[in-house]
Amino acid sequence: MNRNDIYLIHGTDYLEMTKELLEAAGLADMIGDKGASIGIKPNLVAASAPSSGATTHGELLAGIIEYLQERGFSRITVMEGSWVGADTRQAFQAAGYEPILRRYKVPFVNLQKDSFQEYDAAGMRIKVCDTARSVDFMINVPVLKGHCQTTVTCALKNNKGVIPNSEKRRFHTLGLHKPIAHLNTVARNDFILVDNICGDLDFEEGGNPVSMDRVLGFADPVLCDAFVCDTMGFSVSDVPYIKMAENLGVGSSDLKKAKLHMLNEPSAASVVKKPSRRVEKLSRYVHADHACSACYGSLIHALNRMDEAGLLDKKLLKNPIAIGQGWQGKTGKIGIGRCCGSCAHSLKGCPPGAGDILEFLETCWKDD
Repeated sequence: MNRNDIYLIHGTDYLEMTKELLEAAGLADMIGDKGASIGIKPNLVAASAPSSGATTHGELLAGIIEYLQERGFSRITVMEGSWVGADTRQAFQAAGYEPILRRYKVPFVNLQKDSFQEYDAAGMRIKVCDTARSVDFMINVPVLKGHCQTTVTCALKNNKGVIPNSEKRRFHTLGLHKPIAHLNTVARNDFILVDNICGDLDFEEGGNPVSMDRVLGFADPVLCDAFVCDTMGFSVSDVPYIKMAENLGVGSSDLKKAKLHMLNEPSAASVVKKPSRRVEKLSRYVHADHACSACYGSLIHALNRMDEAGLLDKKLLKNPIAIGQGWQGKTGKIGIGRCCGSCAHSLKGCPPGAGDILEFLETCWKDD
């Protein structure tokens, strides 16, 4: 796998999707030595079920562990330190990890209780937990979601979990962006497997999940977070730590040079299984007919951005946005995605990104 590669797979069998993506990306070859010590770092920000859109789904951990063990890798450790004020062990229980790790006989290390050392992180002194620093290969497993302070959170910010609580407090006094960027010069990001199943729209602790049923793979955490911005309808400049990390040599944010490997096509499904109140509100502007999660999720992210900007008006409800395979060959006023090509105004893509949808809708409604 090259640094500019992006692997993407859709579906609802998250364990098998994970294994298929890791095989396509060649993770075993990336690790190499069968005796290497491997760390898996999920996102357990707080004691929330993954369905809330806050924490990493256990099926992804199970898929990673199965893939590795089937190929002869045995020195595997799952590790995490929740945010200050939350108990990592409680978050571990809430996410359903205990039976998974027991089944595969893989240990869990609570980094809130780990020892740590201080390092020179490109000119900034930062403390990092010893267990996280000691592994030969780290698999970062963040959730693609919004954040009330940094706009988005994914690969780069997920590494806050490998520092002690005292350092997390200090990061907030420093404004988060600069220390997050510098942290990633000393925190390992050997492979990033992104949980893009149902990340929250706005908040790191969940509550507004948006179903997208995707898993993504990256070798570059900066490219990963740039892709996240595009997925959620933001620009890289909206999240300062991404460019800061790029300038420190952590990776590249240039999506134009990225190579996307779509391992399958999204299928029509019941896209919003248990909608939050916020998603329910935004979905009033949509007429979905057999829409796939990825397309529907991108549209919801775009509508959320418009709502934040005060651009959603009740008068727009008179012409709901068409989306989904059930719209093929049917006419409507505004359609999103390849399936809605017969609409008077349609945006191509399968699925189109939230940024493209945002620009398209602003133009359509402005001319209405």
